[in-house]
Amino acid sequence: MHPLLHTKDNAGCEQVMLALEECHAKGFLWKAAGMCNDAKQQLINCLREERAKNQDLNRGSVQDKRARIRQKWKEIDENS
Repeated sequence: MHPLLHTKDNAGCEQVMLALEECHAKGFLWKAAGMCNDAKQQLINCLREERAKNQDLNRGSVQDKRARIRQKWKEIDENS
């Protein structure tokens, strides 16, 4: 299973995580027979979407930060 499944970090996937936990709580034979595979695939897809959203947000903030740094260096070069 995925490491560090925190609902605070993946709030959009909380219901899917709970559904998978409920499925796993039914017992080992239930899991071994593949009855939880659909829930697990839904969780994988949901986490993939959450990660993509976070990457887009991070990428945007980094681009803004780089633009500010370039502007500061431009001001420093002009004043030198």
